[in-house]
Amino acid sequence: MKKLSSVILAFCCSVTLFAQAPTNYYNNATGSGLVLKSQLKSIITNKHTPLTYGDLWDLYSKNASNNAFRDKYYEKDNTILDIYTEKPGATETYTFTVITDQCGSNGYKNEGDCYNREHLIPQSYFDKNPPMVADAFHVWPTDGKVNNERDNYAFGTVTGGSIISTNGTKKGTSSVANFTDTVVEPIDEFKGDIARAFFYFATRYEDSMDDFYKDNPHVGVSIMFDGSTGKVFNDNFLDVLYQWHRQDPVSSREIDMNNLVYNEQGNRNPYIDNPSYVTAVWYPHLLDTYNADLVEFNVYPNPAPKNTIYVSTKEKVDEAIVYNITGKVIKKISNPKFYDEVLTINNLKSGTYFIKLKSGKRNTTKKFIVK
Repeated sequence: MKKLSSVILAFCCSVTLFAQAPTNYYNNATGSGLVLKSQLKSIITNKHTPLTYGDLWDLYSKNASNNAFRDKYYEKDNTILDIYTEKPGATETYTFTVITDQCGSNGYKNEGDCYNREHLIPQSYFDKNPPMVADAFHVWPTDGKVNNERDNYAFGTVTGGSIISTNGTKKGTSSVANFTDTVVEPIDEFKGDIARAFFYFATRYEDSMDDFYKDNPHVGVSIMFDGSTGKVFNDNFLDVLYQWHRQDPVSSREIDMNNLVYNEQGNRNPYIDNPSYVTAVWYPHLLDTYNADLVEFNVYPNPAPKNTIYVSTKEKVDEAIVYNITGKVIKKISNPKFYDEVLTINNLKSGTYFIKLKSGKRNTTKKFIVK
């Protein structure tokens, strides 16, 4: 294990934190490691007004501009946004009309029949108790049939296996060493979203995580969790979550979710507001590989007032790729030429983008905004 000192230093010195959070919301988050996690727990527990299970239906149905549970990001047709149905860049096989397609007493037989309320951390782990059972940060609307297929299994990366939904969600044997049970792998578009929901859950309910572990023999519990209230996660599952968190940065959907849920239940997901908290909390427990596989670079100005951004690095870069918020590749530059260690990228329309720099097997992705 290594303490990722360079990453932590960047975290401590950043001046662009908390862009979405109310002023002073994280003032008491001054520590590092598990001390920081406990400080964040206090912040997000304070003023958390639990929702009821029925309130979730109302939340999904709310006609708000920031309702992240509705499709305002892909087809923008205001149907239910389901992580098992959504096909970024393509047309879904099924869509769910709000309220009309809620799962009722007739249940479901096939994918596409109806949507229900899925607990990313299965509710059987905490015996369906409040406030976990209706915490909107980890209970999302999904296809009822696929939710049932997922069952109590952990999330993870699959080797072989079978596809259990029309957008390519898979279920099968884990491909991670020492983590060989059956797992479910969502599509890449939502891996980071799921990871940050898990980091939230481990923080908000840290005092109870040991009870969730020892009181529930369900499949997946010992794969995901280690029985502690501190680190919370099994090493290999933490490795998966951290990879997903880095590879799939915070999206506009998550920012909207954070603000929507804050308005409804009074607390926030700190790992959406400030993704650097993930490293700052769990850095003593992350695997050695993460210090070596980062490509160090800066993007500026951010936000960019015009259609041009600058990328600076002292490293050899094999490829620079710019994506828009939907994941579409806008520019791909092989062996980019950095003049005085600066690469200029022009002709970008207003919007949110991600840029990935690759150097050999290493890569890093960062978000930037063009006004």
